[in-house]
Amino acid sequence: MKKFKKVLSAVLAATMVMALSACGSATETETASASEVTGTEAAQTASSDVKVGFIFLHDENSTYDLNFINGATQACEAAGVEYMLKTNIPEGQECYEAACELADAGCDIVFADSFGHEDYMIEAAKEYPEVQFCHATGTKAHTEGLSNYHNAFATIYEGRYLAGIAAGMKLNEMIANGEITEDQAKIGYVGAYTYAEVISGYTSFFLGARSVCPSTTMEVTFTGSWYDETAEKEGANKLIEDGCVLLSQHADSMGAPTACEKAGVPDVSYNGSTASACPNTFIVSSRIDWTPYFAYIIDAVANGTEIATDWVGTLETGSVVLTDLGNAAAEGTAEAIAEAEKAMNAGTLHVFDTTTFTVNGETLTSYMADVDTDAEYTADTEVITDGYFAESGSEFRAAPYFDLQIDGISLLDTAY
Repeated sequence: MKKFKKVLSAVLAATMVMALSACGSATETETASASEVTGTEAAQTASSDVKVGFIFLHDENSTYDLNFINGATQACEAAGVEYMLKTNIPEGQECYEAACELADAGCDIVFADSFGHEDYMIEAAKEYPEVQFCHATGTKAHTEGLSNYHNAFATIYEGRYLAGIAAGMKLNEMIANGEITEDQAKIGYVGAYTYAEVISGYTSFFLGARSVCPSTTMEVTFTGSWYDETAEKEGANKLIEDGCVLLSQHADSMGAPTACEKAGVPDVSYNGSTASACPNTFIVSSRIDWTPYFAYIIDAVANGTEIATDWVGTLETGSVVLTDLGNAAAEGTAEAIAEAEKAMNAGTLHVFDTTTFTVNGETLTSYMADVDTDAEYTADTEVITDGYFAESGSEFRAAPYFDLQIDGISLLDTAY
């Protein structure tokens, strides 16, 4: 894997660029429902014949998709391979059609970034067995048994826990300054859906906050969409009106952060810094850096090695990262985060340590989770080992399956 180490070193050394500048040297054409970008300069200097196609649910206006776009262009250009990007591809038959178009265009790898793309990627993988299809947040690779279909995720719950520590430190500061009482340390969270991925995210964030501010409680509202700026802003305002004094999110627009800035409520964003738009309220943001994964799959195809069925990135692989702290962060936050991260890397701190939370007043010693994801969502796998819930375990699957409703968190709605 010497080539991979060289490629990855180049990738990680490169400076992150915004999507528009990353695509600035590419040709751009529009289709009826998607834009397609071809990395022409990368093709001219390609060190191999590898060509990669990417499918994104939205475009650079979505913080979620922008994060993937940045990683894709950075990894491909650092590796010197040709790439194609398709944006605004819905979670429907359009995904299958886009995947087929990329395969027909000569792509050796086709990657899609949204949960709802999975079934259509699997359909395309069966149609093009010689092409490697890779999918983020999906759950079915380990049960489909296709040698050319793969899922990937990262231990973002660790990043959210660390961001939660930043939130808890801010709550402590607000309590010490007399802005709120201990009983008023209520945080709000704007989620997209009641999926395990979102539950895992808001729970890990809550546990991080409560690890430094024990009186923390949380309220969660859902929008029913990954990207709906109006709904996310309305959700944030609802939480603020209900007494939440700090907010975070698992939704992809600037709706919640800008609502916080307008209301003067501290905010922990997701998938990138919102400091420029929210200078007075931004604390920190966690995100998955997909660059190492893209470098990995490019190297695997170039060298004819297998791609993991379920790949899990970590803090140590550089796949889980935090932004710089914003102006609203409390004193001592950086030190508190560094201490927790060190303990995580040493294996002495586990986010879902069952001694740190209860469900209906009880501490769990056993839990069967739905890891294999059949049509009935049947619980099939014991996931509590050595006193903690083993989320995104490499021996299970990459995508989250934490779906517990723990004490201290209230859901304002469960329609989605």
